[in-house]
Parts: sequence; structure tokens; C-alpha cells
Amino acid sequence: MLSDVPRYDPDRVSTRGEHAVVVGASMAGLFAGRILADAFDRVTILDRDPLPDERVARRGVPQANHVHALLEPGRVMLEDLFPGYGEEVREAGGVVMDASKKLDLYQGGDFIAEAQEELPFYCASRPLFEQLTRRHVAECADITLRGDCHVTGFVADDEGTAVTGVTFVEREETKLDADLVVDATGRTSRTPDWLERHRYPTPRTEDIGVDLAYSTVAVDRPPENEQGYLIVPSPPVTRGGTAVPAEDDRWIVTVFGRHGDHPPTDPEGFEAFASSLPAPVISEILANHEWDGDEIHRYPFPASKRRYYEDLDRFPDGLLVTGDAIASFNPIYGQGMSAAALDALHLHHALANGRENLAPRFFDRAANTLDVVWRMTVGSDFEYPETEGEKPAGTDAFNRYLSWVVDAAHEDSYVAEQFTRVLRLEVRPTALLTPGMLGRVASAKVRAYV
Repeated sequence: MLSDVPRYDPDRVSTRGEHAVVVGASMAGLFAGRILADAFDRVTILDRDPLPDERVARRGVPQANHVHALLEPGRVMLEDLFPGYGEEVREAGGVVMDASKKLDLYQGGDFIAEAQEELPFYCASRPLFEQLTRRHVAECADITLRGDCHVTGFVADDEGTAVTGVTFVEREETKLDADLVVDATGRTSRTPDWLERHRYPTPRTEDIGVDLAYSTVAVDRPPENEQGYLIVPSPPVTRGGTAVPAEDDRWIVTVFGRHGDHPPTDPEGFEAFASSLPAPVISEILANHEWDGDEIHRYPFPASKRRYYEDLDRFPDGLLVTGDAIASFNPIYGQGMSAAALDALHLHHALANGRENLAPRFFDRAANTLDVVWRMTVGSDFEYPETEGEKPAGTDAFNRYLSWVVDAAHEDSYVAEQFTRVLRLEVRPTALLTPGMLGRVASAKVRAYV
């Protein structure tokens, strides 16, 4: 969680290497590339997609047209790395809001109360977040972004103990030497295959089957209306949705369904699915505002995936893995970009202590937060008996208590704030177990029976 990790401090890191290569220009790759620029003379970021300065939904990000949430670790990290980032979001047409007042969260049968303190939140499309971040990274003198480059493999030294570069195809196959290679290629990462071929142990992989799919449209939004909505389903309801204000005076409207209850991709079916949600706000937006085009984007997500690199007793020097290539979470919780930001923050602090044993130190640090995020998302997924995979110990008991927290949060602004800060990855779920919280939750439970 963000509160567990010291903030980014460029003065902690001095240059210790000549060249680092990042494979993948996703948000995880861009975060990692900017962090590496503090510790290497040169950084090259390679991606198989073109990387224009324009705002585009890249083919390598198939979920790019859907709602994306930039939770607090992502927001803070972008502001620390690129001061004024939030104002740039606003100038580009995005929305900078106080989520306690402008983002209505429906969960457990009612809307969550307004929090006591301001909760800053940036709202924009994924292509806009990528465009602004990519532009900042490209402006760093020590970083080179290269698109249309298909990385074909890692290069190992003669002893096979270290990765010393990558091979990629642009016009022809080329080898690029590096002191460090970072795999930010996402959930389809081929690092486990490379490790197996080079006789290294491969990470234990855990899959949690959720059989999720979501569909998205863009809807015209009055410029003065910057309200957002999130409807979180509670069992037995499997359907939910969200409408987030974005640039170009639009709402990005996404509806989703778990365990085979998938939303359709025709307008009538989409509207009918939205009208079946447990709160009417999204259906009303669709009914009362013009749609921005007829295209309905669909994205399936079969399972969350976690690779436990921190458990390996042997790993090559000169190689790291980050972002979705380590942990890919159920996207309805909006944690992907911010988990990648936390990875980058851990990489920053690992580099501050030198490059020796960098991989195991980084994986151990990253696991401290990834394990918490994983348990949060997987725990929520296991509210549904159809969820497949290994249920963490204590999940049922914590889910029962969490339902009481949500009930109390409908009326109690303090409980609502602490619950929201946990969802935003600011603080650990243990913040919901303090004596003050337990007392408020218990009091709400008693009042419910009076």
C-alpha cells in the first residue's frame, strides 16, 4: 500500500549502469523506464506497437477503450515523477475531482456516504493517461522510446548466469546490449518460458477464474457535469458497471458481468443489461444522453494471474519483471496501473541500495504490496462460489466483516472514508480493524437490529 512505502526521492539514486532496456511501453513499462533513468546513463523502451504522440488505443492494450481508474499510488507517483501531471490531465479535457463528493459508489444495497476528507482522483481515458506519460518519458534526455520493435528474446552470457541484452526485429533482427532488462510485457510475458529453457526454476503461478467480460460505450457528457458512478455487485448479483467522466466531454460507460453473465455488444442488449443493474444511474445516463458512435467494445477476462518470482532460489542477473507480468488483477477493481506504480516505487528504492542482488531484493519488496492487493481482489472474487482457484485462508470471515463495514459506510462518513482509502490502495485493509473502526461497525450492526 502507498502508506507503507517511502515517497520517490531522486536524490537517493546515483548512476550505476550504462544502459537499461525495458520491454513494453505499457504504463508499467513507462513507470519503470522513468525510474531507471535515475540509475543508468541510457534507457531504451521497446514496444511492438507504434508509439505516436497522439492519443491512441494501442493494439497491445486490448482493454484500452474501457474504463481505467488511476488510484492513489498511480496519481501520487505520476505527480512525483512529472510535477503538474494533474493539471495536464485537466488541460487535455480530463477531470480532476474530489472522489468523496463526485464519485458515487453503490455497494451492498445503497450508496456509500460522503467521506470526511478530500480524496483527489484523476479521470481520463487510458489512451490519454498513456499519451501524457509517454510524452513526459520521451522528453527525458536519457530515455529513448522505440515503437514497431518486436522483441524476440533475451540474450544470456556464456555461462547463462546473466541476461546481457535483447534481440528484436525492426526492419531486421538486431541485438541490443544492456546492463539490465525489465520485462513489462504484461500477463502474456514469456519470461517463465525463457527461464525454463535456460534451466532456471520457474515461478509458481496462481490463477483465479472469474470468467468476466465487460462492454463499453462512450456517451456525450454536459461539460459542467463531472459526476462519476460505480456500481459494485454483491452476491447473488453478478452484474455491475461504471460511468467515468473523461476528455472530449464524454462519459466512458462500462458494464460487466461475472461467471458467464456477460453483457451483450448490441445497443439494445447493452441498454437492457445496464437497466438490470441494482442502481439506475448508469441506465439513466445511457437513456438521456447521446452515444458517441455506435461501436461497443468488448473485453473478456477469464482469470487473475499471480507469478511468485520472490519464491525463486535462483534467478539470472540483469533481468527484472514488473506490472501485469507479475500480477494481473481482476480489472473491475481498477488496480492495474497503480499496482504498476507501486512496483516502480519499489524498484526505485531497490536501486537506491545498489544493483547487487537487485532482482531478489526487488521481488521481495514488490511482494509486500502485491500480496495485499492480491488478497483483496481474490477475497472479493471468492464472495461468489463459482470462482475457481485457491481461496486464501480467512477469506470467508473477512468478507463477512467487510459486508458489515459496507453497511456502516452507508451512513457513517468516517467508516466510508477508511473503506474508500483501502479501495484506493492508500492503506492496508488492517485499517478497517482498528478499535475505532470496530466500534463504529459494531454500533451500526446493533442499530440495524433495533
